[in-house]
Amino acid sequence: MIEIRNLTKYFGETLVLDRISLAVAKHEVVCLIGASGSGKSTLLRCINRLVEPDWGEILLEGVPVDDPRFGKTGLQRRVGIVFQAYNLFPHMTVLDNITLAPRKVHRQSRAEAEARALETLALFGMERFARAYPEQLSGGQQQRVAVVRALAGNPDVLLLDEITAALDPELVGEVMEVIRGLKARGLTMVIVTHEMGFARDLADRVCFLDGGRIAEDAPPAQLFGAPEHPRTQQFLQRLIDGGRL
Repeated sequence: MIEIRNLTKYFGETLVLDRISLAVAKHEVVCLIGASGSGKSTLLRCINRLVEPDWGEILLEGVPVDDPRFGKTGLQRRVGIVFQAYNLFPHMTVLDNITLAPRKVHRQSRAEAEARALETLALFGMERFARAYPEQLSGGQQQRVAVVRALAGNPDVLLLDEITAALDPELVGEVMEVIRGLKARGLTMVIVTHEMGFARDLADRVCFLDGGRIAEDAPPAQLFGAPEHPRTQQFLQRLIDGGRL
């Protein structure tokens, strides 16, 4: 589904991504872990061109993502993204937040966009909040709406960037259940997370990033149970010592 070849990105003189190569199969869930500043979020943003890499190639089903046949809006319809900040428009209802891009960017009729939005809200038990405003929802509910908004265009791939980081601990499990449901439906996902239990239980593969490189790429049982790279071992040991693993 996604193939990344030698991806390199500088911010000024700082090397953020250093010749990263990664392949994600259809229906696969890959979690990216690592210390802050290791390049995880930048890698995620490069996949759907929110950040333009300086070098390397990203392909979606064999086609480079900068190919004119996609166009910017076509690519972002196929590759949805959800951030840790919900980024919902406070002056719009839940339904209007979800249908804005399908109506304005993808030229769906209001009836078509709203029907799709209500159907997807129902999957997450949120249809009764369709006419509510974001400030009337809990953090976990707002994050669910953000996920529904990303799904409104029926993407082939969903990118999730620390979506539980801004939530109270009691709400983390609620959002994680939503992601488990998406995996059960076969959605291809790439997830940046600091929730190691989440990565261990949900991912098909876990990639540990260090200094802008993928230091280790393995199934979760192997990476968490018997990591091979010294930096992975050091990172996980610090989490264990801090009571986070």
